[in-house]
Amino acid sequence: MSATEIKDDRKYTKDHEWAKAEGDELVVGITAFAVDQLGDVTLISLDVKVGDAVEAHKAFGTIESVKTLSDLFAPVSGVVTRLNAALEKEPELVNEDPWEKGWMVAIRPNAPADAGGLLDAAAYGAHLTASAH
Repeated sequence: MSATEIKDDRKYTKDHEWAKAEGDELVVGITAFAVDQLGDVTLISLDVKVGDAVEAHKAFGTIESVKTLSDLFAPVSGVVTRLNAALEKEPELVNEDPWEKGWMVAIRPNAPADAGGLLDAAAYGAHLTASAH
């Protein structure tokens, strides 16, 4: 996995979360760049449960690594529909596979327009390049 790897099938936030549309849900995780910055993930704390409302750009949990503790931010406003329970016992899934097995939550957005504030793969790549200098 490369820290600069970006998937074309999802949208991104400037906080390095990704959101992938699956039916009427957006599945949310963190990018390979975020994983690279964090180092070995030791704990994922999700402060939401299924049915909870989340607000775009507000924290829904935290991710702890050997280097730091960081907030996890919702990319859109909506209702939590699923949580990745496997992360409770295996937070290292985020290091091993941040794009698939390491997803955090699924959210049903309040409005399709909510996804409009997210970056596409090219814009996220440009953001990474700009913040590297």
